[in-house]
Amino acid sequence: MLHTETFTYQWLTMLLHFWTEIKPPIPFSNKNALIIMNSTKIIPPGRLGDPGMSPATDPRANPKLVETLKAMGLDRYVAMDLPELSVDTLTPFMATFEDQTMNMYENLPNDLPTDKTETPVEITTETIQGSDGNQIELCIYKPTFVTDPMPCVLYLHGGGLTIIKTNNRIHNRWLKSLALQGLIAISVDFRNAFSTGKHNPFPAGLHDCASAVQWIHARKSSLGITKLVLQGESGGANLALTTALKANRENWIKQISGIYATAPYISNGYAWPEDRKRKELSSILENEGYWIPIAAMATMGYYYAPNDTENPHAWPYYSKVEDLKGLPPVRLVMDELDPLRDEGVAFYRKLVNARVEATAHVNLGVVHASSMIFRKALPEVYNAAIRDVAVFAKGV
Repeated sequence: MLHTETFTYQWLTMLLHFWTEIKPPIPFSNKNALIIMNSTKIIPPGRLGDPGMSPATDPRANPKLVETLKAMGLDRYVAMDLPELSVDTLTPFMATFEDQTMNMYENLPNDLPTDKTETPVEITTETIQGSDGNQIELCIYKPTFVTDPMPCVLYLHGGGLTIIKTNNRIHNRWLKSLALQGLIAISVDFRNAFSTGKHNPFPAGLHDCASAVQWIHARKSSLGITKLVLQGESGGANLALTTALKANRENWIKQISGIYATAPYISNGYAWPEDRKRKELSSILENEGYWIPIAAMATMGYYYAPNDTENPHAWPYYSKVEDLKGLPPVRLVMDELDPLRDEGVAFYRKLVNARVEATAHVNLGVVHASSMIFRKALPEVYNAAIRDVAVFAKGV
């Protein structure tokens, strides 16, 4: 019989003999460490290592994505000066930014050959009463090939919490793709911080998302829903997380089975001094000007919450561990070439420390929210993302 203690002792003795008799030990000191470190030059990625870097020249970038960005004139560094941060000054900027973004969403090639043979999806709308006395439209996508109750994904769109209309080609295609995975997919036309002639700052949009969750939960049986998962990208990922945090604080978190957050826009650190960015969220500097300039993110962050710059109810990055305890499973997905990448990673670590069932991954070689926006250019990335949302929603 082999005794573990004897075997371990013999193994260690042989190992010690190897290093002392055959391989003379190498004295190690701080001086040695410096020599080793100085012998290899480590170049930081992106603009941290080369201030002239852009998606066109970054070796990490997916070539198919670069081709698409080049056709749009966005493969180079996208520069923008930070304007004066005041609501009055920024309102015309938001109007222009929304018009430009909507024009891109409506004209960006987004179809695939397989679309022609897809199963039909039933689309209906509901108008519900919001907690602030406002009207909120829900758009419901339901697969026609499933008759039994199924999971529901409540989709909250991106746009920095400030711009982009809910009803557009990119969002509608995403909802249909989710429904074709055997899910009920519902979008919420929540109040953006910017709308023509009106400023709707935090917490208006958050209240609308919370109202939608509670309306759906009260009608799960009639809607044929088994469970509800919140899902969104960018500002929508923020709302998915803050809606769950609000539910957690107000003791209705059981209505939410899971949260799937892509490219989360959650720190509002975009106007921080460079030293703080470098220390806390270096991807802001590393990927600055890739696809979306940081100054644009800073202006939308201010417009959304001008008086709540580090309020964890508006910006989950500032949540404490105690705020996160009790949340349902969370899935975080970041993009490698996204300035927002590191805030998602940092939030994942907070969730883990709070003992939340959290998972995360990074999509390599792509810019902010590519998995939803660039369906035609990157179908493999898009389809993988849709499948991952479906697996998560059905598995929680």
